[in-house]
Amino acid sequence: QVQLVESGGGSVQAGGSLRLSCAASGYAAASRCMAWFRQAPGKEREEVAITVPYGPTYYADSVKGRFTTSRDIPKNTLYLQMNSLKPEDTAMYYCAAARDGGTCSSITKTGYWGQGTQVTVSS
Repeated sequence: QVQLVESGGGSVQAGGSLRLSCAASGYAAASRCMAWFRQAPGKEREEVAITVPYGPTYYADSVKGRFTTSRDIPKNTLYLQMNSLKPEDTAMYYCAAARDGGTCSSITKTGYWGQGTQVTVSS
Protein backbone atom coordinates (compact mmCIF):
# COMPACT_ATOMS: atom_id res chain seq x y z
CA GLN A 1 0.00 0.00 0.00
CA VAL A 2 1.42 3.36 -1.05
CA GLN A 3 1.52 6.04 1.62
CA LEU A 4 2.85 9.56 1.80
CA VAL A 5 3.09 10.96 5.30
CA GLU A 6 3.88 14.61 5.90
CA SER A 7 5.33 15.90 9.14
CA GLY A 8 7.10 18.94 10.50
CA GLY A 9 4.29 21.45 10.45
CA GLY A 10 3.54 23.69 13.38
CA SER A 11 3.13 27.24 14.55
CA VAL A 12 5.89 29.79 14.17
CA GLN A 13 6.27 33.54 14.21
CA ALA A 14 6.90 35.49 11.07
CA GLY A 15 10.52 35.24 10.04
CA GLY A 16 10.87 31.77 11.47
CA SER A 17 11.64 28.49 9.76
CA LEU A 18 10.14 25.05 9.47
CA ARG A 19 11.23 21.91 7.70
CA LEU A 20 8.53 19.67 6.33
CA SER A 21 9.12 16.02 5.54
CA CYS A 22 7.21 13.70 3.26
CA ALA A 23 8.03 10.08 3.89
CA ALA A 24 6.88 7.64 1.26
CA SER A 25 6.32 3.95 1.61
CA GLY A 26 5.07 1.27 -0.72
CA TYR A 27 6.95 2.50 -3.75
CA ALA A 28 10.02 4.54 -4.67
CA ALA A 29 8.39 7.95 -4.63
CA ALA A 30 11.65 9.81 -4.16
CA SER A 31 12.83 8.53 -7.54
CA ARG A 32 9.91 10.18 -9.27
CA CYS A 33 8.38 13.60 -9.74
CA MET A 34 7.27 14.93 -6.38
CA ALA A 35 5.67 18.16 -5.35
CA TRP A 36 4.54 20.29 -2.46
CA PHE A 37 1.17 21.99 -2.54
CA ARG A 38 -0.64 24.13 -0.03
CA GLN A 39 -4.16 25.26 0.56
CA ALA A 40 -5.29 28.02 2.86
CA PRO A 41 -8.89 28.28 4.08
CA GLY A 42 -11.08 29.79 1.41
CA LYS A 43 -8.34 29.71 -1.18
CA GLU A 44 -7.51 27.44 -4.07
CA ARG A 45 -4.78 24.88 -3.82
CA GLU A 46 -1.43 26.30 -4.83
CA GLU A 47 1.57 24.46 -6.18
CA VAL A 48 4.54 25.43 -4.05
CA ALA A 49 7.36 23.40 -5.54
CA ILE A 50 7.71 20.56 -7.99
CA THR A 51 10.88 18.58 -8.38
CA VAL A 52 12.38 15.67 -10.27
CA PRO A 53 15.43 13.65 -9.23
CA TYR A 54 18.66 15.24 -10.38
CA GLY A 55 16.69 17.89 -12.23
CA PRO A 56 15.58 21.47 -11.73
CA THR A 57 12.96 22.44 -9.20
CA TYR A 58 10.12 24.78 -9.95
CA TYR A 59 9.09 27.15 -7.18
CA ALA A 60 6.06 29.36 -7.02
CA ASP A 61 6.99 33.04 -7.18
CA SER A 62 5.50 33.54 -3.73
CA VAL A 63 8.10 31.24 -2.14
CA LYS A 64 11.08 31.63 -4.44
CA GLY A 65 14.23 32.44 -2.48
CA ARG A 66 12.67 31.35 0.81
CA PHE A 67 11.70 27.70 0.30
CA THR A 68 13.98 24.89 -0.81
CA THR A 69 13.23 21.27 -1.60
CA SER A 70 15.55 18.36 -1.18
CA ARG A 71 15.13 14.63 -1.32
CA ASP A 72 16.78 11.66 0.28
CA ILE A 73 16.31 8.85 -2.18
CA PRO A 74 17.53 6.02 0.09
CA LYS A 75 15.12 7.25 2.77
CA ASN A 76 12.40 7.75 0.17
CA THR A 77 11.71 11.19 1.63
CA LEU A 78 11.11 14.66 0.25
CA TYR A 79 11.78 17.75 2.32
CA LEU A 80 10.65 21.35 2.17
CA GLN A 81 12.83 23.82 4.03
CA MET A 82 10.84 26.99 4.65
CA ASN A 83 12.69 30.09 5.79
CA SER A 84 11.60 33.67 6.36
CA LEU A 85 8.05 32.51 6.85
CA LYS A 86 5.24 35.00 6.41
CA PRO A 87 1.67 34.97 7.71
CA GLU A 88 0.49 34.40 4.15
CA ASP A 89 2.35 31.08 4.17
CA THR A 90 -0.24 29.78 6.61
CA ALA A 91 -1.90 26.76 5.01
CA MET A 92 -2.22 23.01 5.00
CA TYR A 93 0.78 21.65 3.15
CA TYR A 94 0.53 18.48 1.11
CA CYS A 95 3.07 16.42 -0.73
CA ALA A 96 2.28 14.48 -3.85
CA ALA A 97 4.18 12.02 -5.97
CA ALA A 98 3.70 10.78 -9.48
CA ARG A 99 2.65 7.19 -9.95
CA ASP A 100 4.78 4.70 -11.83
CA GLY A 101 4.81 5.89 -15.41
CA GLY A 102 3.32 9.20 -14.37
CA THR A 103 4.72 12.63 -15.04
CA CYS A 104 4.86 15.93 -13.23
CA SER A 105 1.94 17.16 -15.32
CA SER A 106 -0.25 14.29 -14.16
CA ILE A 107 0.57 14.55 -10.48
CA THR A 108 -2.49 16.56 -9.48
CA LYS A 109 -4.96 14.20 -11.13
CA THR A 110 -3.42 10.79 -10.71
CA GLY A 111 -0.61 11.15 -8.21
CA TYR A 112 -0.40 9.86 -4.68
CA TRP A 113 -1.15 12.40 -1.97
CA GLY A 114 -0.47 12.69 1.72
CA GLN A 115 -2.92 13.85 4.37
CA GLY A 116 -1.20 17.16 4.90
CA THR A 117 0.51 19.01 7.71
CA GLN A 118 -0.63 22.38 9.03
CA VAL A 119 1.67 25.38 8.99
CA THR A 120 0.60 28.48 10.88
CA VAL A 121 2.64 31.67 10.81
CA SER A 122 1.73 34.46 13.18
CA SER A 123 2.70 38.08 12.76
